[in-house]
Amino acid sequence: MLGFVRTDNEALVACLGDPQRTVAAYRELLRRGADALEAIRAGLADDRAAVREGCCRLLDHLVDTDSMGRLITMADDPDPEVRIAAFHALACDRCKDDACAPGADLVLEPALRHLADDPDPRVRSRAAELVGKFVHTDARAADALTAARTGDRSPAVRKKAGWYAPGGPIHQRTAPRTPDRPVAGTG
Repeated sequence: MLGFVRTDNEALVACLGDPQRTVAAYRELLRRGADALEAIRAGLADDRAAVREGCCRLLDHLVDTDSMGRLITMADDPDPEVRIAAFHALACDRCKDDACAPGADLVLEPALRHLADDPDPRVRSRAAELVGKFVHTDARAADALTAARTGDRSPAVRKKAGWYAPGGPIHQRTAPRTPDRPVAGTG
């Protein structure tokens, strides 16, 4: 099966660090779903950044309330690829139901910190996506996105922050609907 010597969940998680086996291991762990969660959570503590990154990517699809705290911790991982995967998993709603979507009380502080100070512009860009989820409900998010839109040293981060900042296209598209503000294009 899959050309692996061992196929238990822990062995498959370890294979996430092997460039020759990572794709097959990822697919198999994703297929196993909740049955693999314990091993995936344990993989977040692996010494190899590729394993931690793969586990964050898996949790983007398989996250549950028991995994959320561990995923939030990964936003402070020393490796930028792991931080990118963690911020994506925390910001992406496509694979999560509302029960697992993290609230501002859990994720806004680390996202604000990384948007302002992370040395990697790709991490700051992902942090902007997460901060953008709270732009309509928390003034700190709006302020941080506005600051990044005008002051970040990376043009890519300035552009992404501008999408989510007040007046930006994503900000406008995601604005709460009110009786005096119908859905765009209908009023």
